Amino acid sequence: MTTTMTVRTPLHLMNYFRTFNLILFLTLWFSGILAAQDAVQTWQVLKYDISATLPQGEKDRNLVSHAVLTLKNVSGKSASSLTLRISPVAEVTGIKINDAVTDFSKSEEKVGSAGSLQRIAMRLPGVAADAVVTATVDYKFTVKENSGISAVSPVGAQVLPLSYWYPTPTSWFFTRGADRAPFRIKVTGGTGLTTISAGTSAAGTFEQKFNGQPFFVSGGWEAINSNGVEVDMPTGLSADGQKRAAELASLYIDARTFAAGILGTAPAEPLRIVAVRRGGGFTGGGTVLVEDSVFRRSKVDSQTAMSIAEAAAKIWIGNSINASGDAHGVILEGLVRFIATEFLESKYGKDVADIERLRQRTAYTAVSKRDSPLILVSPLDEYYYGEVANKGAMFWRLLAKRVGMTDFSNTLKSNMADGSLTIAEVRQAFSANKDLLDYLLEKVTEMNLLVGLPVPGSGETKVALRNTGGIDATVTVVATMANGQRMEAAATIKSFSYGDVVFKTPNKVVRVEVDSDKLYPQTEYSDDVAPRETTDTDLLLAVKRNFDKQDFAGAETTAKTVLASMPRADDVRVLLGRSLLALGRTAEAEKEFRAVLDEKLPSSRSLAWANNGLADIAVRANQNDQAAKFVEAAILADAEYGASLAARNLRSKAAMATPVDPGVKTFFTDFDKAVVSNRKADVEALVISGDVAKFASGVSGSSEQWQTQIKQVDRLDANNVLVEANLNIKMLTREAESGLAVFRLTKVGGVWKLSGVDMFEVR
Repeated sequence: MTTTMTVRTPLHLMNYFRTFNLILFLTLWFSGILAAQDAVQTWQVLKYDISATLPQGEKDRNLVSHAVLTLKNVSGKSASSLTLRISPVAEVTGIKINDAVTDFSKSEEKVGSAGSLQRIAMRLPGVAADAVVTATVDYKFTVKENSGISAVSPVGAQVLPLSYWYPTPTSWFFTRGADRAPFRIKVTGGTGLTTISAGTSAAGTFEQKFNGQPFFVSGGWEAINSNGVEVDMPTGLSADGQKRAAELASLYIDARTFAAGILGTAPAEPLRIVAVRRGGGFTGGGTVLVEDSVFRRSKVDSQTAMSIAEAAAKIWIGNSINASGDAHGVILEGLVRFIATEFLESKYGKDVADIERLRQRTAYTAVSKRDSPLILVSPLDEYYYGEVANKGAMFWRLLAKRVGMTDFSNTLKSNMADGSLTIAEVRQAFSANKDLLDYLLEKVTEMNLLVGLPVPGSGETKVALRNTGGIDATVTVVATMANGQRMEAAATIKSFSYGDVVFKTPNKVVRVEVDSDKLYPQTEYSDDVAPRETTDTDLLLAVKRNFDKQDFAGAETTAKTVLASMPRADDVRVLLGRSLLALGRTAEAEKEFRAVLDEKLPSSRSLAWANNGLADIAVRANQNDQAAKFVEAAILADAEYGASLAARNLRSKAAMATPVDPGVKTFFTDFDKAVVSNRKADVEALVISGDVAKFASGVSGSSEQWQTQIKQVDRLDANNVLVEANLNIKMLTREAESGLAVFRLTKVGGVWKLSGVDMFEVR
């Protein structure tokens, strides 16, 4: 095959609006940063030493803490003041500097859409440059309502860095990076609870010798050690749940081994996987939190696999290797995501990894038309993570492609040898690719690669190309023939230019695609293919739009078009199966649903809907025992509200029954009485402190009638169940209502209490 390319006159057209938006962004960005953090960092944290005491009483919502910060003056001059930042809900009761009691003042610091922080300011005797001081802070951190970032209850506690639960000098939103340092955490209180953090543990104290941000979780787990990984999983799991735990541990080890091939010898960091109800996906210092529902699914899902793979890369990045300075998020999030995706490719194949890349670029294109340059984007920007993680991963993939993975890895190792890595160092180390780095870091995304319809000639087919970006794009163009044969051609399309590529073949070309590997960040991807197959960059949305309109034939056509080029797109395949089922073609639908369950790495949503589809097919065939198993799998996957609701409706329609714990019956008898008693204290006594606080407050004293009819009970683990019920209620000033509700009950001291309202379809 011979490939030729013609470059035409460049299009030097300035985009007025993008220029104006950039100027406006810079103005707002600088003003926002100056409001949130002094432009020059004065204090560097050398270590956090935090002792925390969990509440002793169920109604106590305060985490009492004692924090000692070792601080170094890095400003290069004498410092006479210190400002610490902490959550607005923290009450600081005392501060000492080098053991001397110090006066302090409090004020509010706005941090954009994230809300505000509390500033604790104090004056100091002059502290010389490079001198070290200790700041001791006593405070109470109040958790008003439990969430993924902060929770306190009799069955567990959890405080993650973005709850701002500990004092620190630098804002978490500082453009050059938040504080990271070694830390020591000791947690007391909480009868029967186990505490987990990062680093080595001894006598209930965790010591993290590498850089990190302090956090801990407390609760009750069944701990196993698998392949050297500690897995803290829900108690009372089935054999399948135990199998998931071993698979997760093996995945973690494999991901760490792969990352070591790129980043060098792995730090001596204990690895932990911890099941949590909220906050899944957080990772710090070798400890990664995963949703407890992961252990109830039939296989490891794609999001969990990515979380664990990213956790493995973060053992280096942001932990043993400090990343700070301008565009630090491109390293902390983007490099980590790139390595994690490369690992998935090595373990599951390129076709599976390409689905993850599809999800990443779909997430990025949602913000690409309003983003800012990577070198300037700040954690204050609401699109920060969507940009630095996803466009950042594409940044590293393009760079590795240009220089080769071996040189890429060796250069990273060389620059990380001193324990830190900055974008400035990356630019210097890869200076031979200055054009690419400057474009990706300093420009907003303006590139759109377009391909024209194939034009047949004498024994060849010509295809027009266009590049609207400010850098030359070296791409692979793929042509698909009428007989299914594929041909590839490499081409470089000059910036702001047109070009073309010629395929030397007498066969008819029916489809062409530019940048088939999707290396370049673009504002639009749907026009990468000709003839154009959809106007949506989000391919799942292209199918779902027809499905939601109940145009099932149209959804089938679009889904098959997408799957022809991306057969591992499990979310699309599920919609195909659901469309076929709606069209009455059950045999074809069953084939698609089973293909999803057989996928190497499907999404949790796909698992739930595939089980739903198979349950529906079994019900239609009067195979209720088989249907019950699929319904249970869909519910326990806990992947998507709609999938869970559909499974419950199907189970109700088929009149399937589950056993009911007598204690559950007793609980709802008491709960119904408490709600209509108009005594708030009676309701609160049946609810776990901090959970469903708004719901409990809303029904207390405002209900004329409340009747709960238990329909089904789904056991999650030894201490948690989901209770499906029909409600008949009448609230004050409203008409009588009825419908489905699903309550989560948790055992506290052997007694059931309400810990969640997962569904409330009462109308």
